[in-house]
Amino acid sequence: MKNFRTSVLLLFLFTTLLTFAQDKPGNIKITGKIIEQETQLPLEFATVTVQTTDNVTVNGGMTDANGEFSISVPAGTYNIKFDFISFKSQVVASKVITENTNLGVTALEADTTMLDAVEITAERTTVEIKLDKRVYNIGNDMMVKGGSVSDVLDNVPSLSVDAEGNVALRGNQSVTILIDGRPSTLAGSNVADVLRLLPADSVDKVEVITNPSARYDAEGGGGIVNIILKKGKADGFNGSINANTGIPDNHGVSANLNYRSEHYNVFSNLGYNYRNNPGNSMNNSEYLDENDNPTRYVNERRENDRLQRAFNASFGIEWFIDSTLTWTNSISGRRSSGSNPTETYFDNFDADRNFQNTRFRYNYEDETDTNFRYSTNLVKKFDKEGHELKIDASVSKSKDDENAIINDITLGSPDIINSNERTFNIENEDRGLVQADYVLPFGKDSRFEAGYRGSFTKLENDARAETLTDGIWENNGNYTNFLEYKEYVNALYTQYGSKLGKFSYLFGLRWEDSNIDVNLIDKGDYNNKHYNNFFPSAFFGYEFSENSSASISYSRRINRPRGRFLNPFSGLESNINIFVGNPDLNPAMTNSFDLGYLHKWNQVTLSTSAYLNLTDDNFQFVRRNNGLSADGTPVTITTPINLSKEYRFGFEFNVNYTPFKWWRINSNFNFYRNETKGDYTFTYTIDDEIFTDYQDFNRSAYSWTTRVNSKINLPWKIDWQLNGQYDAPQNTAQGRRVGVASANTSLSKDILKDKATLGLNVQDIFNSRKWKNETYIPGELRSYNEMQWRQRQVTLSFTYRFNMSKADRQKENQQNRQQDGGGEEYMGG
Repeated sequence: MKNFRTSVLLLFLFTTLLTFAQDKPGNIKITGKIIEQETQLPLEFATVTVQTTDNVTVNGGMTDANGEFSISVPAGTYNIKFDFISFKSQVVASKVITENTNLGVTALEADTTMLDAVEITAERTTVEIKLDKRVYNIGNDMMVKGGSVSDVLDNVPSLSVDAEGNVALRGNQSVTILIDGRPSTLAGSNVADVLRLLPADSVDKVEVITNPSARYDAEGGGGIVNIILKKGKADGFNGSINANTGIPDNHGVSANLNYRSEHYNVFSNLGYNYRNNPGNSMNNSEYLDENDNPTRYVNERRENDRLQRAFNASFGIEWFIDSTLTWTNSISGRRSSGSNPTETYFDNFDADRNFQNTRFRYNYEDETDTNFRYSTNLVKKFDKEGHELKIDASVSKSKDDENAIINDITLGSPDIINSNERTFNIENEDRGLVQADYVLPFGKDSRFEAGYRGSFTKLENDARAETLTDGIWENNGNYTNFLEYKEYVNALYTQYGSKLGKFSYLFGLRWEDSNIDVNLIDKGDYNNKHYNNFFPSAFFGYEFSENSSASISYSRRINRPRGRFLNPFSGLESNINIFVGNPDLNPAMTNSFDLGYLHKWNQVTLSTSAYLNLTDDNFQFVRRNNGLSADGTPVTITTPINLSKEYRFGFEFNVNYTPFKWWRINSNFNFYRNETKGDYTFTYTIDDEIFTDYQDFNRSAYSWTTRVNSKINLPWKIDWQLNGQYDAPQNTAQGRRVGVASANTSLSKDILKDKATLGLNVQDIFNSRKWKNETYIPGELRSYNEMQWRQRQVTLSFTYRFNMSKADRQKENQQNRQQDGGGEEYMGG
């Protein structure tokens, strides 16, 4: 603090001096520029002192926003000193000034001995841009403190999370989500659940890989998102504790603990959270006759209170057997329980919009999840740098038990009970994974890679629905089934890459054998899909300069249907708007092309790409008529189908701009054209009469998304972050998605000598994040629906770090990136 007070006093004195110092006739100008040595960014408000050789001050000044200065002095010999808070001073001694003199550029080096006293050091950017992927470091992002992993992904450029928790990359939901390079198994087959339940504080970084090479799993037509969880690497015992509270109820506590010695590293993550995520939806439907005239109207309103209590824990140990061999073992688990009471109102109108009645449907659902995973990893490094063998294996087990009681009543005087129903849904999943990756360097800039990956999954889903009739619960066969899903995928890959001067290339080939059973036991419907495919990839890069490069790449990908897409039953919150999975779905195959360009300036980094995805048998959600309910209301089914061809073309810009040392801006813009070609025939029954409805799904649509994230370092160690996002409208196969805008903000302040951070964030400031969709099926239905999964959230968080200062944490993050290679060691095979 003494240095800080001295520096402030100097600034005041020189400001006063400049007020009275005038350009006298015969004076000479001394000019120049001051920058930061590490980042090469200009230093605003740096001080320049001009003294005689016996240290008598003649004049002085400060640099402007561009780091430049101009000072007038009489001719003579001077010592010229350059100062900035927390930087080492520099002196130009005995400089003879006889005419206007430009001292050029002076680079000041950060003084690490002053970091504990004054926190003005530049933080490492939260975004690392590379040609093949982008790495987002989450550790310092207060925007998601107290939130979930789903909130983390929704704040990452190029990614979006819709109201149902589905993640899209560049607007494409055919994306694979990995945790530590492995398929997520912490929530059974529903990845959206695990993203919403894991705390954001457990995430270290997120890797976005738009066009993976052959050594990555071929799953995911739109690319791969890899979530890297925290694993401490700093020496000794250290860690952090985070506590948060919020409105609506969002209370939690988590701890990241680590102990590292010469021979081993022990790490753990513990967390408990209690969350209430109130949401709502609406669906206004207009039912049509064959001439598109309305026959009736139904306005549906729904409110949810999703209450979740979850505990998650992970423990691991890295054993440094010797300097070349490391063995890591870890276990992780999660147990959660919750309830989801849902109130749904149906306002019924006739063809002339005359009100008829209101039907009330109450669905009380409770759920318990238990998940466990064990992982082991062995890394052997050979004598030559980069020559290594990695072996991974993991087993996991999860159980999801979900029950619901449903009452359906027509409100009036008196109320009429239409039905009492209940549902049971028990899901068990077992998953095993074995993989090996071998890397052999050749010469200076060439290397050969090969590997194997085996993934083995078994899932059983027992879904039952019952209706109370004359005091007896009777089975409802329309919504009862036992689904058995088995997936065995064996893969081999090889690739070779080299660099010739400024030109580099990488060729790869992957082969996968898939053996999949999708069986509906109750209905005697057995489906086996056995296929094998080759997945080639090619990457070419050229470096125009140290700060400018371009690349072009190609890969073939696959998207296998799983979980909710296949399961014919998902719930009966509404009995007239129902989602139904399709067990007959086939995998979608995508050919992906990407042309990228990267350029870095002093304050700006630009990453841009043009991409083209050609997909066969892509998944498309469609709505269709499925007969009438008990009161004569048409029942609409939403289900996924394989819709022939999809052509997706677009371009994307990512800009990271640092206008000042204290202000960073990240922005993303994605424009794309999506075209589908195909047709589909629906068959449904009304009053024992079979109807067939043919629909043409040839559509083309343009859409775009943009996101801006601003982070400003305010005085008194306060950080302010603000971001905004807009998803433009888009035509769909049966209607139109409406545009949505939203914004989030956060404030954080370091306290307790920088050992702790206090944060306040607001998610969805304007309460505007709603999934909105318009649907039109000629001769059947015209509807508008909205869904808001979670209302505006305000969260207050407190983070305490022990035996680890903020500067230590930044150093640790740098070491993690160097040792982990951006997390790629988890993603072989």
